[in-house]
This record gives sequence, structure tokens and C-alpha cells, in this order.
Amino acid sequence: MLDGPRAALRPEPPVHRGRRAGARSRDPRRAGARSRDPAEPAPAPETPAEFLALAKEAMAAEEGWRFTVRGSEELVLRGQKSGAGYSAQVRRTTGDPWALHSTGSIRTSKGVTRSEEIYVVDGTGYVKEGDAAWRHGPLSDPEIADKVEDPVAALDAFGDYGDAVSLTVSDRRVELRVRTTPGALTAVRDQAVVRKALRELAPTLEQLRAAGVTAPESGITVERAEESVVLDPSTYQITSHAFRCVFRIPYGSGVIRYGQDVTERTSGPYGEAVVLPEGVG
Repeated sequence: MLDGPRAALRPEPPVHRGRRAGARSRDPRRAGARSRDPAEPAPAPETPAEFLALAKEAMAAEEGWRFTVRGSEELVLRGQKSGAGYSAQVRRTTGDPWALHSTGSIRTSKGVTRSEEIYVVDGTGYVKEGDAAWRHGPLSDPEIADKVEDPVAALDAFGDYGDAVSLTVSDRRVELRVRTTPGALTAVRDQAVVRKALRELAPTLEQLRAAGVTAPESGITVERAEESVVLDPSTYQITSHAFRCVFRIPYGSGVIRYGQDVTERTSGPYGEAVVLPEGVG
């Protein structure tokens, strides 16, 4: 089924300025009000929104970042597996507008390997797979957007998840996570993380439909859909970002299991420009 490149792997809002996100500023003219001593440290973050604001500020403090990406996508039917693995190096600037350059490779379960190169410049994505010609489109195009692995953009996504985000803080890491409980797709599809998982599933589901898999949406089960961002507890910089989803799709007397697992890890700062090569696009 997945005998070619990955079907759906893809893998800058307000900034926190020393006051807890969402906190109301105090008017020192009010009776009893007291201005904070500039030498006094800012209050420690306590909520997901506060950690996200600090993470955005920390990532924006560098000109750019380097990330490593590892991902896999798999279909399993009656013990038979078909899928692809993906690895890439990503360079991402933080200016306005930001830009990205990714070089990687895709290896299918049949042993076929092909290269993939991606640019994002001025809001347009450019994708080249193997010997095929460059294709391009706006990031609003799911076929382009799903190719782009961008941990920095994940901070915005977590801001949109709202109260669904859980927070775990220790001396070694800060983890923000959102996940759904297993259930029928029709019961959980309105959850933001499930909608994201459905966008990842869509290209593969289209292939399955073409191959004769006619299971209605009401028969599909979400076994897993979760996304996490891990921050350094002292700098609030992203150390890793991961997305995982598993769907179960009825087929005949059996079930097709679709799974995707993508992890991006921060390699370090990146200080060069990302420029679209001549002749691309």
C-alpha cells in the first residue's frame, strides 16, 4: 500500500516579557499597589500558556535553529506490514518572515530509498522528491504543509489546544502534552489533536479507498492521537517535539492498523540565511 515515499509524514505571536502570560498589569497609582523591584526575578511560570510564551521568546532569541527528524508511517493488515521511514536535517530561521530548509531521505519497507528536499520561503513551500521536478504551493495547501517539519510552529499549535494541554515539570524537563482517549472517530473527531491526525491519515485513506477499502468514518477507531513538546527547564528552549497517531480501519473480516510516529530534536542554533536556490520554483 505504502510502496512509495511517506504518504503523510511531515514531520509567532506575542512574546512573554517578564510577566506571567494572561496576568493583568497593576496600576502603581492604585492605593496599596507596589511596583516590582527591577532586580527582583520574574515570577516562575506555572501554566502551559506561561511556558509556551517563554518558549517562543527563547526560540526567537536565536537567528535560527537546527533540528534532526526521525519518522515512520506504517500499515498493518493480518500481520503484514507496509510503510516507510524518514530522516532529515532541518535548518529554520526565526526572523519575519521565517524560512526553512530540510534535506532528508525516505526508505520504504520494500527497500527503496529516495531523497527529499524542502524549502519554505516567504510563506511558500517547495518540495522535491527523488528525481521529480520541484513543486510548490502555499503552506495553506495540506499537501505542502504536511511535508514541513517545524517544531517552532508547534508552539502555536499548542497555544490553540487550550485547556487540553497537560503540563509536567521536573528539574530535568518541562513537558507539554495533548492526547485523546481511544474511541470511535465520530466521538472524538472535533478534538484539535484528532483533526491533525486526520490530516495525516487523509492521503493514506485516499489510497485505501482507491484500493477498495470502503469502511465508513463511523467504523474507524482512534487508538491514539497525541502531541508533545519538551522544553529545557532552565532556558525554555525546545529540546524535542513529537507527534503520534494510530487508527484502526475495518476491512472485510479484519482491521487495517495505520500508525505514524514523528520526533524532532533540537541540534543547536543556526546562524545562516535560508535562500531559495536559483531555478527553484
